[in-house]
Amino acid sequence: MNTAGYDSPGYERLQSQVIPGYGSLARLAVALLAVSPAARAPGAAVLVAGCGTGAELVEAVAQRPDWQLTAIDPSDEMLEESRQRLADQAGIDWRQTTAEALVDQPGIAGRFAGALSVLVLQSLPDDGSKLAFLSALARSLQPGAQLVLVDLMQTSLPSLEGQLEQAWAGFQRASGLDPLPAARHQGLHPVGLARLTSLVNAAGFGDPARVFQALGFEGFLLQRRA
Repeated sequence: MNTAGYDSPGYERLQSQVIPGYGSLARLAVALLAVSPAARAPGAAVLVAGCGTGAELVEAVAQRPDWQLTAIDPSDEMLEESRQRLADQAGIDWRQTTAEALVDQPGIAGRFAGALSVLVLQSLPDDGSKLAFLSALARSLQPGAQLVLVDLMQTSLPSLEGQLEQAWAGFQRASGLDPLPAARHQGLHPVGLARLTSLVNAAGFGDPARVFQALGFEGFLLQRRA
């Protein structure tokens, strides 16, 4: 989702009005990664890709204060929001960069025991950009390490697409918003499960395991192949 122009409290409030289950996404993502095979180790190095206003970082610090966190975002504004929200938390390595640029820096390839990517892939067009992002994340992970990926997805049942869109609009109205246009009018690029599976396999992950769904928003565990 576009984060430009939002302070942390305002952005979080808006997202909770737009995205079903948003209030639990960061908590769930961190809880899943915290018990993954590699990131459960004390002092594990964990990457938060597209840290935005810092929701996943807040949860990571609360649930796993031992983690060595690297927080990246291409937006300097978003990094500053995260820094302020975390009170410049000691031990977080803040970097204004992309996953693709980060992995080519010395000491990054194969460094991380886990990674979080929440509402990032959906903003990338499927013109090679999604694959490049996922490939960079896979390269940055240790073999067997896991990525928690949460994004807006295309439904695998086209007959339900209209009903899901109407339900999403109803959810937003019930949350006090005028419904936003369909995702394609917001600069988002959701893909279906078959396409996601093809992309993550090509990037170096095994098949995605769905662990969360609320209307069109789905969460997956991906494991880097050994």
